[in-house]
Amino acid sequence: MRHSARFVPILTLVAGGTLLSTAIVSGASATTATTTGTGAGTGTRAGAGGDTSATGTSRTTTTGTAGSAGRAGAAPAVPRPVEREAADTRAEQRAVQRYWTEARMEAAKPLAALVPEKDGARLTAAARAAQAAADPVLVPATTPEGTDGDGAETLTTTRGPAVRASTGSPWTRGGAIARTAGRVFFTYQGRNASCSASAVTSENRSTVITAGHCVRMGGAFHGNWVFVPGYENGNRPHGTWVATTLYTTPQWNNSEDVNHDVASAVVAPLNGRALTDVVGGQGIAFNQPRRRQMHSFGYPAGAPYDGSKLVYCAGRAFDDFLMTRDIGLNCTMTGGSSGGPWFLDLDEGTGLGTLNSVNSFKYAFAAGWMFGPYFGTEAQAVYEAAQTTGTP
Repeated sequence: MRHSARFVPILTLVAGGTLLSTAIVSGASATTATTTGTGAGTGTRAGAGGDTSATGTSRTTTTGTAGSAGRAGAAPAVPRPVEREAADTRAEQRAVQRYWTEARMEAAKPLAALVPEKDGARLTAAARAAQAAADPVLVPATTPEGTDGDGAETLTTTRGPAVRASTGSPWTRGGAIARTAGRVFFTYQGRNASCSASAVTSENRSTVITAGHCVRMGGAFHGNWVFVPGYENGNRPHGTWVATTLYTTPQWNNSEDVNHDVASAVVAPLNGRALTDVVGGQGIAFNQPRRRQMHSFGYPAGAPYDGSKLVYCAGRAFDDFLMTRDIGLNCTMTGGSSGGPWFLDLDEGTGLGTLNSVNSFKYAFAAGWMFGPYFGTEAQAVYEAAQTTGTP
């Protein structure tokens, strides 16, 4: 459970942090998973008000799979992800669809500040060695529609031109990222809020990856949860996709540990079609080397941004040397970008890449740094649990 003492107004933080509502095979030993078919920042928690008819929150269970075996033998069992039913009936899904009017989306606010645990797990030599020992896993990207009518075609992403450094610029090059990234909207403690997320390749063709605090915070899962891919200036070119099931790590669920601030959502079909059949899915990878060139994307809604467009940062990632085991990037995105995807080897021409972290938090004294969780076996378990879940 989250302790109320950990909520700190952003302007009073000195050594704390703020929550953000912000991939390719590394070597011959990498394992490729093949499927068939398929916040950042400093915003306040003040919501938009209005009625909050959250639906489909009847039970919480644990599910998912254990991590893969390591190179030296069987790896320790990975705690199973925590599962929460969302809008898992057609009636509930219709109610959530009706709830999210254009006015409510425009008025949704990012989540508030959170201080990382001062005694939290830092990146030690032992932790680095354990991460390096885990088998790297890569799931390639997919295109929408598919060539055989039964699912999306599996692609291998290619290295594009050299990464163009950015600390927070509008993305104007289109491509797959402009379809697969989107805004997330939900109700939190009776208020409407927003995050960011990305569609990824998955067995059920309906899986979205985001941050843990974008599905659960303050001891409860969010309600009225929807994903709007390709959101731009209030437009929803690919529709509004309602979550049927939400997953997060037990570490985030139990103690809101920013080292494990990752989540997934399974969304219901829309007009008889699955999500990645419509927009495609980005690749996703786990247990990858650190300190790589990366792109991050999101929909920051805190000043100077307004949540109306997709923004990106690009550069070489670095390790957090202060209070967590997370990876960092020079990035000025603000509240609302939480859950937005970080990519390895993004091809800026096609907009295809491999998701390998999500926007999670910023330190108040270092507004130019963005941090995201390292995608290890715990994040992999969250993805596996979601991608193998059926949709009603």
